[in-house]
Amino acid sequence: MDLRCAYEVGPRDGDPGAVPPDGVTVVPTPLEDHEDAEFRRVCFPVLDSPEYWEHNLRILPGLVRGALEALATAEPGVLVHCSAGRDRTGLVSALLLSVAGVPPEAVAEDYALSVRAMAGTATHAPTHDRQQAWSPAQVSAWLEEVRPIVIRFAERVPEYLDRIGLAAEHRRTVRALLR
Repeated sequence: MDLRCAYEVGPRDGDPGAVPPDGVTVVPTPLEDHEDAEFRRVCFPVLDSPEYWEHNLRILPGLVRGALEALATAEPGVLVHCSAGRDRTGLVSALLLSVAGVPPEAVAEDYALSVRAMAGTATHAPTHDRQQAWSPAQVSAWLEEVRPIVIRFAERVPEYLDRIGLAAEHRRTVRALLR
């Protein structure tokens, strides 16, 4: 599942040629619409933070629901990715882990692992990524600041799934796939 916007997908100058191996299907499931004025106004300033997750669900519920439905109907063995592996992927991972019954504190730890792994790494993100220049101390301080946001988000996942209209059947399927 490729969570990136259409304009982010494809080789860039200097990239090696890559074709998915036989048996691998890339499914475009963008979570964001950068043409949506409200999304740009509300989310662009916080795209590298879990602060944007709830806004994304509110502004573009159909895109998030579509990604979860694609996962629920896919063959087992799904890889979910975006450009940096922590923001859009973090949103989907937080939803999936919560549906699977993972405690909110563990969801926050999972998010922190992704942030630590990607901090200091240049990405192909569509907006400025302030984390690519952070020191380990800055990363730790920021994670301490956003940990309550991730925990609160994970605690409210059933409400969010209701809000985006994810069918009970898809929730059960996702839960079964993850257990």
